[in-house]
This record gives sequence, C-alpha cells and structure tokens, in this order.
Amino acid sequence: MKKLLSAVALLASSLAMAAGPSIPLDKAPIDLHDKASLQNGAKLFQNYCLGCHQMQYQRYSRTFKDLGIPDDIGMENLMFTGEKVGDHITNSMPADYAANSFGVLPPDLTNVARVRGADWLYTYLRTFYVDDSRPFGVNNKVFPLVGMPHVLQELQGVPYQAYETRLVDGESKEVYVGIRTDGSGELSPEEYDRAVADLVNYMVYTGEPSKLESHSLGIKVLIFLLIFFVLAYLLKKEYWKDVH
Repeated sequence: MKKLLSAVALLASSLAMAAGPSIPLDKAPIDLHDKASLQNGAKLFQNYCLGCHQMQYQRYSRTFKDLGIPDDIGMENLMFTGEKVGDHITNSMPADYAANSFGVLPPDLTNVARVRGADWLYTYLRTFYVDDSRPFGVNNKVFPLVGMPHVLQELQGVPYQAYETRLVDGESKEVYVGIRTDGSGELSPEEYDRAVADLVNYMVYTGEPSKLESHSLGIKVLIFLLIFFVLAYLLKKEYWKDVH
C-alpha cells in the first residue's frame, strides 16, 4: 500500500510538472562573472541541498578552481564527510533510504538549470507555502504537490499565500497577491531573494562549467576567422590580378 501511494503521489507530481507552472516565472538575475555570488551559492548548496541531492557530475576541484576558492578553504568549509578534493560532489545518504523517505530518489542537480531553466528554479525556490495537507507541510506554486520539504525555511521564515479583497467585475473577491512570510527567517525578503539568486547562479554554472571559457574562446575564433578572411581575400586578389 505504501508503494502504491508513493507511485500515485509521484504520478500526480509528474502530471503537475508536465502542466507547467500555474504562475508567471520571475526573471533570475544570473551573472556567471560574479564570483562572490557563485561562492555563496556553492555554500548554500552544500549546507542546504547536498543532504538529499547530489552533483555527481561535478568535482570539488573544478568548483574550487573556477570559483576562485583555495583548496584548503574549500575543504574546510564546503566538504563535510571526508571526501578528497578531486572527488565528485556526492552525499552519503543511501539510495534505498532516500527513495523510501521521499517516495522517489531525489534527482541529481548537476544539470537541473539546463533542464528546468534558471527562471523556473528562481521562482520555484521563492514560492513554497504552508499546506498542512502535504506530507512535509508545504506546497509550491510552480511545482504543485511538490514532494520535498522547504529546506530554506529557516532563512526565509514560514511562507504563506497572501490574499487581498479586491473589486473584480463589480464584486469583492479574494485575490492572490503573492507569498509572504511570518518574519521568523534569518533573512529579510530582499536578502532571501538574493540568496536564492546566488544558489540558482551556482546551479547554472554547474550545468555548464566551461560556458564563460567557451564564449571567450568563441570570440577569439571569430576574430581569427575575420583576420584570416581578410588575408585570404587579399591573397586571392594578388593571385588573380593578371586574370582580371
């Protein structure tokens, strides 16, 4: 019966995801040049996400190098279970235990930003709200019937759906106006949005760690091709000047 209920919950979640978010997505302020943002995003991921999710296609050494984090500082502050600096970013939670606890194995998040998109992640992490009918006591506006707890709640505070009475078509109606919190979080609403932006920025980076390097190399290649084209054109004119 437990497995059947888990399967039904997973199917319902999948259908909700397929239907897409029920609210417009907010634009994520992504800046892969912002090393401070990426470093804070890495810290948030290691402290709040790695317990259940992994980034098994990303190595600590690559992360430290790209984000400008010295190995000794990274090992002291971002590695908690005795890994080596060359190891992949994995957790110690047994797969069977994770699957039994959540009804499904929590997905690897290395490429989640490429699959979902930065705007989806940014809006998703900012639209949890209290729902006592759900197993973990929360639901989500972007991912209805979400099957995970709100792991950033201590930072945000207890979130709830806010409504206001407004006149709509001549009638007074309760209109949804967004997510509000009870003020118990460690961060202000603006600080929480910034923290989420840093976390999403980091996940965008892990989805394609060589993106900035590739863009830089691409510009150099285009400049080389332009110079080569000019030289080839002048050489062609020199070879064909007698013919013309």
